[in-house]
Amino acid sequence: MSISEKIFSLLDERGMSQREFSRKTGITQSTISDWKRKNTNPSADKIIAICDVLKVSPYELLQEGDSNDELKKVDYRMVSKGTDTYQLIIDFESLNHDNKQRLLGYLSALKDLQ
Repeated sequence: MSISEKIFSLLDERGMSQREFSRKTGITQSTISDWKRKNTNPSADKIIAICDVLKVSPYELLQEGDSNDELKKVDYRMVSKGTDTYQLIIDFESLNHDNKQRLLGYLSALKDLQ
């Protein structure tokens, strides 16, 4: 499946029109129509805007694969540098396997208390 085919498939899944997609990305409707009509792909400078609007990562959009099931295997979150969440991820990644498992167990127990 080409990148443009994935884009149109994602638009269908989200119930988003080409007009709405154009408005949200700032990409002209004629350019979007060209992708479909000529089966061409967007230029690299438009990928981030497309991903932001469709709520997918560039990896998800650009990866090989013919089904949207493949796209659903990858999850991502953007975290601002300097936040507690960012620091938590950095600290977690620095732990060895056993300590990661211990922390995950502690987190699970905390969630059960809620």
